[in-house]
Amino acid sequence: MSDDHTHVQEFFGPRAADWDRRFPDDGPAYAAAVAELGLREGGRVLDAGCGTGRALPPLRAAVGASGLVLGADLTPAMLAAAVAAGRDGDGLLLLADVAALPLRPGSLDAVFAAGLIAHLPHPEENLRELARVVRPGGTLALFHPIGRAALAARQGRRITPDDLRAESNLRPLLAGSGWRMTSYVDEDSRFLALAVRTP
Repeated sequence: MSDDHTHVQEFFGPRAADWDRRFPDDGPAYAAAVAELGLREGGRVLDAGCGTGRALPPLRAAVGASGLVLGADLTPAMLAAAVAAGRDGDGLLLLADVAALPLRPGSLDAVFAAGLIAHLPHPEENLRELARVVRPGGTLALFHPIGRAALAARQGRRITPDDLRAESNLRPLLAGSGWRMTSYVDEDSRFLALAVRTP
């Protein structure tokens, strides 16, 4: 996200209607990443920066009918695209900034965040907000359906040493934000960092 919400909405808004068509083969990668969260029947999970809600169906499948699935995004057009795709049936959609979530402390078991970290204006503070709403021992998944090198190539840029998603940068960032990294995968086919909420 950005301090300038209008800028974020101007970037993502026009892309919302075609977002899923641009990335039609990501479904299995989302499902595999959700499976690694270790969610159980009746669990409570947030898809932070949910976009068009591609993670909502596997999240719903993981927690079952008795679980709670929330999807929060800052861009109304993205949430509208999630509704158009029928994904509002898998989770409750919230127009909300992940930097200030309208949720009680410790009310969730997990947070799933696809492609989010690059858009956080204050990563340590924002990750601390995600930690606030997760119970101790709960989990966080920072996911992208392709790895850092593949994403950089797609965007016509190079990976720089200050890339937040580099393990050497991400591990201490998470540690300073209430999380302990438990696994890190960065390969062409996916990026997935898992962390546990510390007491």
